[in-house]
Amino acid sequence: MLEPKVWQLTAGAAAVGLALAAGAVALAGPWDSGQRAAEREWAAARGRTAPDTGEAGPPRAPAPAPSAPGVLDAVGAPDAAAADLAAVDFAGALGPLLADPALGSARTAAVVDVATGKRLYGKDASRPMTPASTVKLATMTAALAALGPGHRVPTTVVATPDARTLTLVGGGDATLDKKRLGALADSTARALRGRHVTDVRVGYDTSLYRGPGRHPIGPNDNIAPVSALMVDEGRLDGSRRGPAPRSDDPARDAAEEFVRLLHDRGVGTKGAPGRQKPAKDAAVLCRTYSAPLSDLVERALTESDNDIAESLARQTALAKDRPASFTGAGQAVQGVLKKLGLPLGGARFADGSGLDRHDKVSASLLTGLLARAADPGHPELRPVLTGLPVAGFSGTLESRYANAAPAAGLVRAKTGTLTGVNTLAGTVVDARGRLLAFAFMAGSTPEPDAAQKALDRLSAALVPPA
Repeated sequence: MLEPKVWQLTAGAAAVGLALAAGAVALAGPWDSGQRAAEREWAAARGRTAPDTGEAGPPRAPAPAPSAPGVLDAVGAPDAAAADLAAVDFAGALGPLLADPALGSARTAAVVDVATGKRLYGKDASRPMTPASTVKLATMTAALAALGPGHRVPTTVVATPDARTLTLVGGGDATLDKKRLGALADSTARALRGRHVTDVRVGYDTSLYRGPGRHPIGPNDNIAPVSALMVDEGRLDGSRRGPAPRSDDPARDAAEEFVRLLHDRGVGTKGAPGRQKPAKDAAVLCRTYSAPLSDLVERALTESDNDIAESLARQTALAKDRPASFTGAGQAVQGVLKKLGLPLGGARFADGSGLDRHDKVSASLLTGLLARAADPGHPELRPVLTGLPVAGFSGTLESRYANAAPAAGLVRAKTGTLTGVNTLAGTVVDARGRLLAFAFMAGSTPEPDAAQKALDRLSAALVPPA
């Protein structure tokens, strides 16, 4: 059983308007990621300031996560005044903010005490709405539940018995990059030299995935054609995140890059690589694996990576014996979440990334996903929490919350943005040391920047005063 660790960040930076306080929680596990290491280093650096700046001191030692009643008292150690607080008027605090015209004509909300499951605030919380990228919370939860946090996605080279015909077989690893493809070419060249083979034919196989590869939104800089084989997410500009020009055929490009890498290693090839199924008598020559699923989930959530999200939706479909297609993935995600006992009334998963406007989830489902990820009975789901962007610091929240003090550094949340759709779902620790899960969803929003600021203010209202 994987044992979660927790780090509380307690540092501040008045010069840039940020404040990290006790209770800004980053749950971690044995797969400790670079993101969490960076957060701890950043917090420590911000804490080493002169005493007259008014900033907080260095971060406290690691403390347990506020994810269950048994550990709540150990987190944040609320003082007597906080413990004696009267019942919080969530309706009074959130109602006027939710009425902001910037949130359009349709808005829903839910706030839940994660430890008890008690709903502290709700506004049409069961109403299904278009979630945009907050649907990734459902995709990632289902993938972790179906496959486990240690699952790795392979890319394989198979060879005929004479090793003169190779097939590059895509396993659905959207994070395969040129460096790892180069390592795969190294291993392939060594294996061929060992068999005294210097010239080969190369093909590639993407048959693991079914159905259309092009997302229903059509060609778009936010996602490549969904393929079981791709390198650098089909990006054509060398970028690593965010929108970018994409290849029309990422599988073919990956195979051509593999051929070029083989040439660099002294292996000749005959003709251009084409699509082919491996021969029946073909055997594995070498293989490379993705990072553990826990890392992929964190990256997908922090950066709102659509290519990884679609890949993991299909990995879930394969694990549940469904076709690895948009339809099969949606069915698999729904089935896994049903087994987890989550509220699925009106839910629809048309894709894994949230780019499809036919996706529908409720605020109750989003908070339920977050609460289940914090459940001590489901440690395999913890990366759903650790991958959430940190307000004013990381991922899609890096540039937000400048005018929503003191939330920067304390709110962790997944964003969702489409034209006319703005959503936010995440966690915060309140003045009593309770871990709260929240979800705010808005539709028909007139302007994205104003809507995002309104959502930031809503989540900031849950943060204890500085």
